[in-house]
Amino acid sequence: MTAVTALAAAGPAQAGARSGPSAAGEPGPVRWSATDSSSERTSVLRYWTSQRMLAARPYDTPTPRRATGFDQPTQGTPWATRGASAALPRRAPLRVTTVAARRPAEVLANSTGLRWVDGGAVVRTVGRVFFTTARGGNASCSGTAVTSANKSVVMTAGHCVKMGGAFHRNWVFVPGFDNGRRPFGTWVATRLLTTAQWNAREDINFDVGAAVVAPLQGRTLVDAVGGQGVAFNQPRQRQTFALGYPAAAPFDGSALIYCSGRSFNDTVMTQDQGLACRMTGGSSGGPWFRGFDGATGLGWLNSVNSFKYNFAPNVMMGPFFGNEAQALYQAAQTTNAL
Repeated sequence: MTAVTALAAAGPAQAGARSGPSAAGEPGPVRWSATDSSSERTSVLRYWTSQRMLAARPYDTPTPRRATGFDQPTQGTPWATRGASAALPRRAPLRVTTVAARRPAEVLANSTGLRWVDGGAVVRTVGRVFFTTARGGNASCSGTAVTSANKSVVMTAGHCVKMGGAFHRNWVFVPGFDNGRRPFGTWVATRLLTTAQWNAREDINFDVGAAVVAPLQGRTLVDAVGGQGVAFNQPRQRQTFALGYPAAAPFDGSALIYCSGRSFNDTVMTQDQGLACRMTGGSSGGPWFRGFDGATGLGWLNSVNSFKYNFAPNVMMGPFFGNEAQALYQAAQTTNAL
C-alpha cells in the first residue's frame, strides 16, 4: 500500500478529553467543546510553557487505502470573502465567482521551501498550533486566522483538531510564532470543528479543521492580527502559495516557510491537489493561498497542508475546498467564541 507522512509535529497530558458529538448520517460539520470556562482557559495557557512548545515532535496521519472508498468533495457555486490586515480598515465581505492573482509575484512564484522574509499580513495571521493528543503527546501544526463573523476562527487541517478517533486538547494558536517568541499572544480554543467525513472515518479528502478561539485581553483574534480571506469551489491547477511552520528536519519550527507554484491534481488515490514543496512535519494545517499578494501578504485561503506520499517527499498534498469545507467555515464563523 502507498504510505503517507503526516505534516503535524508531536511529551504530558492535562485533563481528560470529552466525547465529541456523533456524525451519524454525516449531517454536517462536527463541533466539540475544547474549553468551557475562563479557569479552563487559564489552565491551558499555563500548561503551554515555551519549553513544552519547543519540545513538540512529529507524528503520522492515517494512510489512505484504496479499499476504503473515500468520498469525493462535492462542488458547488464559487464563493469567497476578502481578508484584511489588522492595520487596514475592515472591508465588507465580497462574493466572487473566481479569485485571481492581484499582481504578479515574480520573485516568489516558484519556491519549494524558503523562509518568508517579506513581512505583510501573513506574519501576523499565520501561526503555530499546539495541542495534546489523546495518547498524551504534545504536538504542533500550523494554522491561519481568517475573516469571520465572530472574528475568532483559525483554519487548519482536520488531523490537527482530531486524530485516531479523539479530539485533541490543550489547543492553542500562536500567530506570528518566531523562534519561540509569541509576539501576538497565545489564543486558547473554546470549540474545535471538523468535517463529518474526517470525524467519521478520517477520510483524507476532507482533512479540514477549524478552531474558534476566545478573546485575549478583551480583543478578538481578527481585531488583534487581521484575517485572511477564504475561497471555496474554485478552479483547480492555479498558482498557489503555501505557508507553514515545519518542525522536522531540515527545519526546526522556528520560522515561517513558504512554497509556491502551480498546483496539480493527485493522480494516485485522492481528490486532493499537489504542490512542489519541501515543508515537513509541523506544517500541517498551514494555508494554501489563491490570489496571493506578496506586497500585502493577503490572499484567499483555498486549501491547507495535509499529507505527503512517502515516495514523493517533495510534494505537498492539500484537500479541495468544496461544499464540505465551506460548510465547516460557515459553522465556525457562527459559533460563539465563549
